Amino acid sequence: MNTAALHEKLISAARRQDPDKRVPYAFEKRIMALIASRAVADRWVVWSSGLWRAAVSCVAVAVVFGAAVLLLPSSANSSKDLSQDFENTLLASVDQPDNSSMP
Repeated sequence: MNTAALHEKLISAARRQDPDKRVPYAFEKRIMALIASRAVADRWVVWSSGLWRAAVSCVAVAVVFGAAVLLLPSSANSSKDLSQDFENTLLASVDQPDNSSMP
């Protein structure tokens, strides 16, 4: 909210009213100081704080999984080469002979 417009609205409303004897001394000064001291929320600050929290969470998850991979015992079937299995799976359709051209 625009603090200058709010200030003008409050001052004009106060000038229309007669002063009350129950209002403490310099009450309006304290209220205006509170309004002026409120910081305007910056969108970039909100986004950056959220992204830093997410980055910290991702690093924590990566550390936990990295520790699990290093500390947990490996299975007995660790002698297989995963890269060869992956390549054979991808190239399986290319390696098959083309039977559609035969009569």
